[in-house]
Amino acid sequence: MSSAISRDRWLLPLGLFILSVTWGYTWVLAKQGLAYAPPFAFAAERCVGGALALFLALKLMGRPLKLVAPGATLAIALAQVTGFMVFSNWSLVEGGPGKTAVLIFTMPIWTLLLAWPILGERIRGKQWLAAASTLTGLMLIIEPWNLHSSLFSKFLGVIAALCWAIGTVLVKRLRATQQVDLLSLTAWQTLIGAVPLVLLAAVVPERPTDWSASYIGILAFMSVISTALCWWLWITLLDRVAAWEASLSVLGTPVVAIVSSRLMLGEDFRFGEVTGILLIGVGLALLSLIGWAANRHSPMK
Repeated sequence: MSSAISRDRWLLPLGLFILSVTWGYTWVLAKQGLAYAPPFAFAAERCVGGALALFLALKLMGRPLKLVAPGATLAIALAQVTGFMVFSNWSLVEGGPGKTAVLIFTMPIWTLLLAWPILGERIRGKQWLAAASTLTGLMLIIEPWNLHSSLFSKFLGVIAALCWAIGTVLVKRLRATQQVDLLSLTAWQTLIGAVPLVLLAAVVPERPTDWSASYIGILAFMSVISTALCWWLWITLLDRVAAWEASLSVLGTPVVAIVSSRLMLGEDFRFGEVTGILLIGVGLALLSLIGWAANRHSPMK
């Protein structure tokens, strides 16, 4: 068991790093993808591709394909896939990738508020320092006091964040009551969540998708890596730590989104953004140190 604990100590940070970097750059790619496809069609094509990749992985690995806990999986899919994809893509159309990513990553705030009464998860002791640092940094980047610019885009981003938070809490609640294969859960939530997106893309009048080589490349990355792989990593991370801790841990994602967006678009960094990025970095470092210390002092079995 000690080797498994030791393996988790470096596998979880590695998974978190992959999540932050991939999802951070995904916002830039998503903004580029929307130049070739309208928002509902783009979300549907991305999720269908991700679901196909996940079910292929299940088949090749000999893992169970059966849908377990259909009611709970449907709720997770509608919140974490359908709702999140609709509102995040819509927000991207209205605003820039950096600011949209940051708004969507208000998700930890909503997760904190929901996890306490529903899951009984509470922040204790030094964990408050990490939470305060990361959330203060987030507020400096979001600038909630600056509501005159793209208010509608901010509203859509917050709704997307709330959908993700609800899905996060539902995943934790399901795992607390029933044994579910995480890869299978990811595949089914992606497939079920894609169905309303396909229907929306068919019903809502939109321009046709430009199936150019550039768009196919973007869609392949978004489907296989950003959707299939990263959502599986996210659910795996949720299975290892508290919902609020997992939510705070991925706050490196908007940092990557802002930096890549600024560098690619040639925009200047603002003082508030830089300060916020530093505070998020400090908070994530504290969270990692607290987790490392707890693991170090936990008894090996």
